[in-house]
Amino acid sequence: MSPTRAYLNAVALFVIALCGIGCQSANPRSRIESIMHEQAEQWNRGSIEGFMRYYVHGDALTFSSGGEVRRGWDQTMARYKRRYPDRAAMGSLSFTDLETSPLGSRHALTLGRWHLTRDDGDIGGAFSLVWRREGGDWLILHDHTTQSRPAP
Repeated sequence: MSPTRAYLNAVALFVIALCGIGCQSANPRSRIESIMHEQAEQWNRGSIEGFMRYYVHGDALTFSSGGEVRRGWDQTMARYKRRYPDRAAMGSLSFTDLETSPLGSRHALTLGRWHLTRDDGDIGGAFSLVWRREGGDWLILHDHTTQSRPAP
C-alpha cells in the first residue's frame, strides 16, 4: 500500500470515529434506553448493585422520592436495599413511555414510567432522570421517582 493510500485510509477512519462520537453525543436516546433495559435486567436478576451501576457513584447523585431528597450514591443504595430487601419485594421491573431529550452535549433528560409486578401487589409510577456523560458513558445524576396511588 502506498503512503498516500495509507494516509487516506487513516483520515477516513478518523472521520468515521469522529462522526460516531459526535452522533452519540448529540442524540443519547438509544444508549440511555439500552442502559435502562440493562438496569431492568439486573433488577430482575435480583442485583440492586447491578441496577445502581449507572448512577453517579459519589456525593453529586441526588434522589427525590416520597417527599424526601437523598444525597449520594451510598444513601440511594441504602434506600433501595431497605425498600426492596428480597426478591419478592423487588418483583419484576419494566420501563415504558421513555422519552429522552439531550440537554447539551453532556446531559440528557429521560421521562418515563416504571412498573413492578409482584405477588403481593403491583406498584408503579413515573420518573424523571437527569443523565451526565462521564468517561464515555451516561450516568444518572438525579432521579425523581413517584409512585402512583392505587385505583379506588
